[in-house]
Amino acid sequence: MRRTIWIIFLGFSFSIFSLGQSWGQSTPPKKTPDLLTQGKKLYEQNCMTCHGPKGDGKGPAGVLLKPPPRNFDRPLDQWTYSKGDLKKVFDVISKGVPNTGMVAWSHLSEQNRWALVYYVTGFASPPTKKK
Repeated sequence: MRRTIWIIFLGFSFSIFSLGQSWGQSTPPKKTPDLLTQGKKLYEQNCMTCHGPKGDGKGPAGVLLKPPPRNFDRPLDQWTYSKGDLKKVFDVISKGVPNTGMVAWSHLSEQNRWALVYYVTGFASPPTKKK
Protein backbone atom coordinates (compact mmCIF):
# COMPACT_ATOMS: atom_id res chain seq x y z
CA MET A 1 0.00 0.00 0.00
CA ARG A 2 2.78 2.43 0.93
CA ARG A 3 4.60 1.63 -2.28
CA THR A 4 1.48 2.36 -4.35
CA ILE A 5 0.96 5.70 -2.64
CA TRP A 6 4.62 6.56 -3.15
CA ILE A 7 4.41 5.73 -6.88
CA ILE A 8 1.23 7.82 -7.26
CA PHE A 9 2.87 10.71 -5.41
CA LEU A 10 5.97 10.59 -7.63
CA GLY A 11 3.87 10.39 -10.80
CA PHE A 12 1.73 13.33 -9.67
CA SER A 13 4.80 15.38 -8.74
CA PHE A 14 6.44 14.69 -12.09
CA SER A 15 3.26 15.69 -13.93
CA ILE A 16 3.00 18.99 -12.04
CA PHE A 17 6.68 19.72 -12.62
CA SER A 18 6.35 19.01 -16.35
CA LEU A 19 3.30 21.24 -16.63
CA GLY A 20 5.08 24.04 -14.82
CA GLN A 21 7.99 23.82 -17.22
CA SER A 22 5.78 24.27 -20.27
CA TRP A 23 3.54 27.07 -19.03
CA GLY A 24 4.48 30.47 -20.37
CA GLN A 25 6.98 29.12 -22.86
CA SER A 26 6.29 29.91 -26.47
CA THR A 27 7.51 27.72 -29.28
CA PRO A 28 8.39 29.94 -32.22
CA PRO A 29 6.35 29.39 -35.36
CA LYS A 30 8.20 28.72 -38.57
CA LYS A 31 9.46 31.90 -40.24
CA THR A 32 7.44 32.30 -43.44
CA PRO A 33 6.89 35.07 -45.99
CA ASP A 34 3.31 35.47 -44.67
CA LEU A 35 4.57 35.87 -41.10
CA LEU A 36 7.10 38.49 -42.24
CA THR A 37 4.35 40.38 -44.09
CA GLN A 38 2.26 40.26 -40.91
CA GLY A 39 5.27 41.49 -38.90
CA LYS A 40 5.82 44.40 -41.29
CA LYS A 41 2.19 45.47 -40.97
CA LEU A 42 2.31 45.24 -37.17
CA TYR A 43 5.62 47.13 -37.08
CA GLU A 44 4.19 49.95 -39.19
CA GLN A 45 1.09 50.15 -36.96
CA ASN A 46 2.75 49.82 -33.54
CA CYS A 47 6.51 50.32 -33.62
CA MET A 48 7.52 52.70 -36.38
CA THR A 49 6.55 55.81 -34.42
CA CYS A 50 9.41 55.17 -31.99
CA HIS A 51 11.80 52.89 -33.89
CA GLY A 52 11.46 54.64 -37.27
CA PRO A 53 10.76 53.27 -40.74
CA LYS A 54 14.33 51.95 -41.04
CA GLY A 55 14.40 50.45 -37.54
CA ASP A 56 17.16 52.85 -36.53
CA GLY A 57 15.40 54.21 -33.42
CA LYS A 58 14.83 57.59 -35.04
CA GLY A 59 11.05 57.67 -35.29
CA PRO A 60 9.22 60.93 -34.56
CA ALA A 61 8.32 59.87 -31.01
CA GLY A 62 11.61 58.05 -30.46
CA VAL A 63 13.70 61.21 -30.55
CA LEU A 64 11.92 62.34 -27.37
CA LEU A 65 12.54 59.14 -25.39
CA LYS A 66 15.29 58.66 -22.82
CA PRO A 67 16.82 56.18 -23.21
CA PRO A 68 16.30 56.18 -26.98
CA PRO A 69 14.57 53.25 -28.69
CA ARG A 70 16.57 50.24 -29.84
CA ASN A 71 18.45 50.68 -33.10
CA PHE A 72 17.58 47.43 -34.85
CA ASP A 73 20.30 48.05 -37.44
CA ARG A 74 23.02 46.95 -35.03
CA PRO A 75 24.17 43.33 -35.23
CA LEU A 76 21.70 41.11 -33.38
CA ASP A 77 24.35 39.81 -30.99
CA GLN A 78 24.90 43.41 -29.80
CA TRP A 79 21.28 44.11 -28.87
CA THR A 80 21.26 45.04 -25.19
CA TYR A 81 18.56 42.73 -23.85
CA SER A 82 18.64 39.81 -26.26
CA LYS A 83 22.25 39.32 -27.35
CA GLY A 84 21.08 37.43 -30.45
CA ASP A 85 18.54 35.17 -28.72
CA LEU A 86 15.19 35.33 -30.55
CA LYS A 87 13.31 34.12 -27.45
CA LYS A 88 14.69 37.11 -25.55
CA VAL A 89 13.56 39.45 -28.34
CA PHE A 90 10.12 37.84 -27.99
CA ASP A 91 10.26 38.42 -24.21
CA VAL A 92 11.14 42.11 -24.66
CA ILE A 93 8.21 42.57 -27.04
CA SER A 94 5.93 40.65 -24.68
CA LYS A 95 6.98 42.22 -21.37
CA GLY A 96 8.50 45.57 -22.34
CA VAL A 97 11.55 47.04 -20.65
CA PRO A 98 11.17 48.80 -17.26
CA ASN A 99 12.21 52.45 -17.06
CA THR A 100 12.14 52.90 -20.84
CA GLY A 101 9.52 53.79 -23.42
CA MET A 102 9.32 50.12 -24.46
CA VAL A 103 5.90 48.97 -23.31
CA ALA A 104 4.64 45.39 -23.12
CA TRP A 105 2.81 44.16 -26.20
CA SER A 106 1.35 41.12 -24.44
CA HIS A 107 -2.12 41.99 -25.72
CA LEU A 108 -0.96 40.89 -29.18
CA SER A 109 -1.27 37.19 -29.95
CA GLU A 110 1.86 35.05 -29.65
CA GLN A 111 1.91 34.64 -33.42
CA ASN A 112 1.81 38.42 -33.88
CA ARG A 113 4.64 38.89 -31.40
CA TRP A 114 6.71 36.26 -33.23
CA ALA A 115 5.90 38.03 -36.51
CA LEU A 116 7.37 41.19 -34.98
CA VAL A 117 10.44 39.28 -33.77
CA TYR A 118 11.14 37.99 -37.26
CA TYR A 119 10.50 41.36 -38.87
CA VAL A 120 12.61 43.53 -36.52
CA THR A 121 15.52 41.08 -36.52
CA GLY A 122 15.54 41.50 -40.29
CA PHE A 123 16.84 45.05 -39.77
CA ALA A 124 19.98 43.73 -38.03
CA SER A 125 23.27 44.09 -39.82
CA PRO A 126 25.56 41.05 -40.05
CA PRO A 127 27.54 40.20 -36.91
CA THR A 128 30.90 41.85 -36.57
CA LYS A 129 33.87 39.60 -37.17
CA LYS A 130 35.99 38.95 -34.10
CA LYS A 131 39.68 39.64 -34.49
